Amino acid sequence: MTTVRKTITLTDTQSNWVKSRIARGDFTNDSEYFRDLIRRDQERSAGLEQLRAALLEGEESGFSNRTLEEIRRAARERLIEDGKLQA
Repeated sequence: MTTVRKTITLTDTQSNWVKSRIARGDFTNDSEYFRDLIRRDQERSAGLEQLRAALLEGEESGFSNRTLEEIRRAARERLIEDGKLQA
């Protein structure tokens, strides 16, 4: 993987925060800290895209004839199948 060198500017407060995270042992250097922030932002962005897609799918599916209880049961079963909820 190719790396690209970037220069950033931080306030004293921001710089001290990064230094404190490194001092606590959370990260070994500034670059590791910023790469972690970028990875988290990428994951958050991907999660938002999944949510948008699910909302659009729901909108396009139209009205349902199922009862609220049937919808809850189906949602619970789906969460269990996806491993996000234990039975």
